[in-house]
Amino acid sequence: MIKVFIGGSRRISRLNAEVRNRIDGIIEKRLHVLVGDANGADKAVQHYLKSRQYAEVEVFCVEGSCRNNAGNWPLRAIPAPNHKKDFRYYEAKDKVMTDEASVGFMIWDGKSVGTLMNAFRLINQHKKVVVYAVPVKGFSNLKDETDWEKFLARFGKDLRRRVEGRAGADEWKSPSTSQASLFSADVATSEKYWYRSKVFTWAHQKEKSDPDESRVRVGAFSVVTGGRAPSFHDLSVGE
Repeated sequence: MIKVFIGGSRRISRLNAEVRNRIDGIIEKRLHVLVGDANGADKAVQHYLKSRQYAEVEVFCVEGSCRNNAGNWPLRAIPAPNHKKDFRYYEAKDKVMTDEASVGFMIWDGKSVGTLMNAFRLINQHKKVVVYAVPVKGFSNLKDETDWEKFLARFGKDLRRRVEGRAGADEWKSPSTSQASLFSADVATSEKYWYRSKVFTWAHQKEKSDPDESRVRVGAFSVVTGGRAPSFHDLSVGE
């Protein structure tokens, strides 16, 4: 089953035609949607899916603090890491959705660090993600570290610092240099080559070991991007 993690900023209360069209593509292909329970983009996505009478939806919330479930879909309550309702508290469900998703679709208001953290986690797991930036009314298809760097560069150094500041030690995976390259454009060229080579190797092995799953994943990403999805072999290991 191919699962699309749809998330977004709490400041977003309405979905424009472009975003609705992308969700329509997800519905048409009968992809399974993972969505949170927060006010804002989560709630707006839920109401749109309900209006389309779409059943392939699972809502995630933090245990004991479930808020919105517009369509009375199956609800997954994730245990909270602590009792303090800070961003770590609510990120518990986001991390589970990231782990279970095949691809992601983030609706970003141009400010929310939490939304970008979800994109970062997906890329960290070699999963593709589409980010719709409301301020510029544009889609960015992020497949790897290179795309991530280009995306952050478009919105300034302050955004990079804020995202990097949000990522806790638990976000990093060994070896640290390859993960740090997702934030730093100044890492050594050898480290960039190492990271891209690892992504390429993983993708190639995935296609060989499970070609059917690979093709379906690429097809799912194509639906979210609204066009032809690049194959895993399109991941560049060069500059």
